[in-house]
Amino acid sequence: MSTTTQTAAVAPRVDYQTHPSQYRHWKLSFEGAVATLAADFDENAGLRPGYKLKLNSYDLGVDIELNDAIQRIRFEHPEVRTVVLTSAKEKVFCSGANIFMLGVSSHAWKVNFCKFTNETRNGFEDSSANSGLKFLAAVNGACAGGGYELALACDEILLVDDRSSAVSLPEVPLLGVLPGTGGLTRVTDKRKVRHDLADIFCTTSEGVRGKKAKDWRLVDDIVKPAQFAAKVQERAAELAALSDRPANGKGVVLARLDCTVEADALRYSNVTVEIDRSKRTAVFTVKAPSAAQPTDIAGIEAAGAAWYPLQMARELEDAILQMRTNELDIGTWLIKTQGDAAAVQALDATLLVNRNHWLVRETIGLLRRTFSRLDVSSRSLFALIEEGSAFAGTLLELALACDRSYQLALPDDEARTPRIAVDETNFGLYPMVTGQSRLARRFYDEAPAMAAVRAAIGKPLDADAAFELGLITSNPDDIDWADETRIAIEERVAMSPDALTGMEANLRFNGPENMFTRVFGRLTAWQNWIFQRPNAVGEKGALKVYGKGDKAQFDWNRV
Repeated sequence: MSTTTQTAAVAPRVDYQTHPSQYRHWKLSFEGAVATLAADFDENAGLRPGYKLKLNSYDLGVDIELNDAIQRIRFEHPEVRTVVLTSAKEKVFCSGANIFMLGVSSHAWKVNFCKFTNETRNGFEDSSANSGLKFLAAVNGACAGGGYELALACDEILLVDDRSSAVSLPEVPLLGVLPGTGGLTRVTDKRKVRHDLADIFCTTSEGVRGKKAKDWRLVDDIVKPAQFAAKVQERAAELAALSDRPANGKGVVLARLDCTVEADALRYSNVTVEIDRSKRTAVFTVKAPSAAQPTDIAGIEAAGAAWYPLQMARELEDAILQMRTNELDIGTWLIKTQGDAAAVQALDATLLVNRNHWLVRETIGLLRRTFSRLDVSSRSLFALIEEGSAFAGTLLELALACDRSYQLALPDDEARTPRIAVDETNFGLYPMVTGQSRLARRFYDEAPAMAAVRAAIGKPLDADAAFELGLITSNPDDIDWADETRIAIEERVAMSPDALTGMEANLRFNGPENMFTRVFGRLTAWQNWIFQRPNAVGEKGALKVYGKGDKAQFDWNRV
């Protein structure tokens, strides 16, 4: 269990770990190939004081439970092929993010909250595309804002046709902000709603119901109340038939991670984060496997949640989420690895050979999504490749995700020279949200550079060789190492965090655009800006006066 050291003046840390026995907001049930997640949000169980979660409105605590539930379905219940999201409350599916929570939260809290909810919903689509887990939104009541965005992330949406239940994105007319979880993008890119109809939909606070909702492509089908439950069951079974998840697979229990939270550190079995508050940096160290790893499915299943890549991915994901939310001032993350690179390469061979087995596939999926959390974290990322590093294959992805990478050259000490190694995993096993590998992103998919790197597969590359291939940023020797890395880090920490966040997001996603990159790009650029404008959060802004009976006062200048 985790232990926490903190002063009374510091707000309680957000803990991203939970368990169905602790859920306050979701009811999770199973029937054969179908899991049902019923929204029944406890209005008195908000993550922070100052608001009530009425009408199935949600906050970060609700989404932490949702993320946990989906993760458990992925790993603990391989027999599940369809997840039905519905509501346990009468006449309301989900009314979206709690408006009063948004009104009392800091800007950073709102943006981090939106980012996490985006990742959770993007994870639905990732699992549908890569793991055969399908999602069906059974909208049995009013569905507004983030509630509709939750439905939009599903493969299909069924809406009850009861003359009152509607879907809506009312953020613009009611709150003076934008839908924060990809609503505008999915309406056009995914549901392909005609743009003029989408314009009406997104400026009409009461939403669209019934046949019009289906005709406009806002939902896939409408069903009368008397037939709704049967139709949901029928469609869930049809979606399940499209999946190849095993009916007789042996699930893996996801026990709570053993994490010690100290005043300036997070410590797990395979991941450590050490914070230097005076320098505003954190060192993430990921350890390579130290014990022999199973090479066949029987051994992997026997290891369960303790299997190195699964445990490491869970620990790294938790560390990223904790640092994002709880350590806003720590703007530069220094990424290191430690251990035997050959052990990582041997593990990669096992992953590649068994990649079609459901448990290995889900583990690869968790690694893919965890590395993507690094990509979209608003932190500067520098990889430090030092003596004893293990930046090979899967762990090399950490360096490839970074904004810069520095590899120590030891020309007079062959034995101690740190080396990196590329293997087949780096050529597409863990694509970014663009669909590109990080190598393809790095080299713009240019054939000569990619061919040169592919020719180096399996070869330990010292700093000079890695630099020549373009795999690292700099290769200082032991005389210059300390000064070059110190100066680079100090310069980075001294720059405007706002400018760095925008710059990094632009440079990291230099490849092809798709729905996911647009969701994050628009969140970063547009919502980030609108959330700070007086029209939204000023004393008379729409978000501030909502529910108080006052009329929002807008600055009518177009900017």
